[in-house]
Amino acid sequence: MNLLMVVLFIAILATTYAVFNYVKVGALEEGTSEMSEIALAIRNGANTFLINEYKVLAVVIAVLSVLFAVFLSLSCAIAFLIGTLMSGAAGFFGMRMATYANVRVANTARTSKHIGKTLKVALRGGSVMGICVSSFALIGLIIVFLLFNSQISQMYSVSNWCGISFIPFSMTLSSYALGCSIIAMFNRVGGGIYTKAADMGADLVGKTEENIPEDDPRNPAVIADCVGDNVGDVAGLGSDLLESYMGAIVSSIVVCIHNFITYKEKGFVFSEELFDKLYIYPILFAGIGLLSCIIGLIYILSKKEGTDPHRELNKATWISAGLTGVLNLFATIILFANVSFEDLPFKFGGLSLWASSLIGIISGILIGAIAEFYTSYDYNPTKKIAIASKEGPAITITQGLSVGMKSTMLSVVVLGFALIISYFISGIFGVAMAAVGMLSFVTITVSVDTYGPISDNAGGIAEMTNLGTDIRDITDKLDAVGNTTAAIGKGFAIGSAAFAAVSLMISYLYSFEPATSDVSLDLMNPQILAGTLIGAAISYYFSGLLIEAVSNSAQKMVDEVRRQFREIAGLREGTTKPDYRKCIAISTNGALSEMKVPALISIVVPVVSGFVMGPYFVSGILIGATISAIMLAIFCGNSGGAWDNSKKYIESLGRKGSNEHLAAVVGDTVGDPLKDTVGPSLDILIKLMSTISLIAVSIFSKFNLLDFLANIFK
Repeated sequence: MNLLMVVLFIAILATTYAVFNYVKVGALEEGTSEMSEIALAIRNGANTFLINEYKVLAVVIAVLSVLFAVFLSLSCAIAFLIGTLMSGAAGFFGMRMATYANVRVANTARTSKHIGKTLKVALRGGSVMGICVSSFALIGLIIVFLLFNSQISQMYSVSNWCGISFIPFSMTLSSYALGCSIIAMFNRVGGGIYTKAADMGADLVGKTEENIPEDDPRNPAVIADCVGDNVGDVAGLGSDLLESYMGAIVSSIVVCIHNFITYKEKGFVFSEELFDKLYIYPILFAGIGLLSCIIGLIYILSKKEGTDPHRELNKATWISAGLTGVLNLFATIILFANVSFEDLPFKFGGLSLWASSLIGIISGILIGAIAEFYTSYDYNPTKKIAIASKEGPAITITQGLSVGMKSTMLSVVVLGFALIISYFISGIFGVAMAAVGMLSFVTITVSVDTYGPISDNAGGIAEMTNLGTDIRDITDKLDAVGNTTAAIGKGFAIGSAAFAAVSLMISYLYSFEPATSDVSLDLMNPQILAGTLIGAAISYYFSGLLIEAVSNSAQKMVDEVRRQFREIAGLREGTTKPDYRKCIAISTNGALSEMKVPALISIVVPVVSGFVMGPYFVSGILIGATISAIMLAIFCGNSGGAWDNSKKYIESLGRKGSNEHLAAVVGDTVGDPLKDTVGPSLDILIKLMSTISLIAVSIFSKFNLLDFLANIFK
């Protein structure tokens, strides 16, 4: 418990630094009155959407809380509510900072004409989201530990309720993770639909039909597009990676608990002191990672401004990741000094856990590098798409699809070997710790990622207020780097999701398999095989629903933008302002109405399947969904990022408005819902399905329709 207090102190210290950065950015000048007016419209639109979305979410949360309290325990309901509160708060405060930072980034570019100083404002603004993700998640987790201290003392005891066996504290922790996941799913799905409907509407009419520049103030959808960057790429991103972060930590603790019970049932004798250290270890590792990221941020933000934003952001990531590995090595040596690991599947004693975590860190960096290779216009894959654009939109799209599909191979090879090596070093607990390692420096990952939409918004404000091409050149360069950092962030999210989903599936199996048996699955079991096929299809069906939702909302946006250009006199000439509010309302209403079915699929499918077909069928669904979702998410994220940056590469060559640029715009528009809606939502899908299955399996493993019918016709 003392170590938990140390982590709590680190989290509170980090939150204090986030407040400092919030105040420091807020104290900067917004610029001209016109810049302030546009920034206020973006801020109000983002706040309105998030408040309305949270009203919809409140109904879902209330229903689930009551169900948890009735069918599981009051502690599960409370932990679930804490998870929703922490994830929701992180998304809200991070997004609010972004809507204050965007105009200040534009004004810094205007007054300083220096890319390094402008970068610092954007990164400082993004750091608020990054810090909130880690610190809020850890604070909420430790509150759960403190509230249910009595369950910790009985952590390794199996309880019975109406003949159903379950582990109280394991269920409580899983409920906390589920609360984080629910917010992430709705934020990512709702925000993704919002931002891409506005973005596609603005591009399809403004760029391709009216032939006006991106973010031109005459385009009625540009404010909605800027709002979408905040609700989708900031609030959605933050909730997404907070959920990944907490899912990894919770799954490692749950695996530890279930392993300990299994070993006891098999007759092995281990001290509870050892396992107490094991379940604390992932929390301590994450806390030290948060501290390392704060040090990295302070270093980058306090040093003399550089002129290469890509190098500066990479340097921040490398410093944070390196410090995380080194400091945790010392912490591991101290924590497990003079501790015997005999009979445990740890190849190198206490250092096995650190080594598995290091595998996660390395694989995360490699996946990020792969994403950068396939999406940055500094490398050939994206340049080839730009060259293909000379032949028109069809070849542009074909080449982009090729890039996205090929990019899955290397990423999955890295994930596969990381899984094998981490399992070899320290068993399934090592796999869970690899996920923790990959996300241990999530603070800097999210900070760098959030800097992207802040810079994008700054460029939009610069364009809408006619600040000049020299200012737009600065914001465009920051935005182009932001597209690559976004692809890297998505790579981290899906990579960690793969690790977390595997460890959650193992925990799921431990929850209904006999404790004395070796947990395994027979893929020739028809229930498991059928579930695997259906699970693989779920990812595609889920993705199809999201693309359709974006298409429906985008069509309404296109119709509205066309109407305004047709009916508002003087709009094309710039003598009359468009009706921005109408477009914001279309995106808001479209996202709120379209997000419900895709978001609820991840909750309903595993639960209904479990109560109808039983736990083995659900295990197959989890396997199939995880495999197909990983491939789809990598493909969607990298192809979309490559299309976007191929367009920016053509623009950097001074060919904006050319036929090849128009072809690249079409490719970018096709890629928008893939990289910003489908891809990011898929990693949440598999973790949310795994978490809800883990919580419900103790019930449907005992009571399901298939077993009931089998007993009748026996």
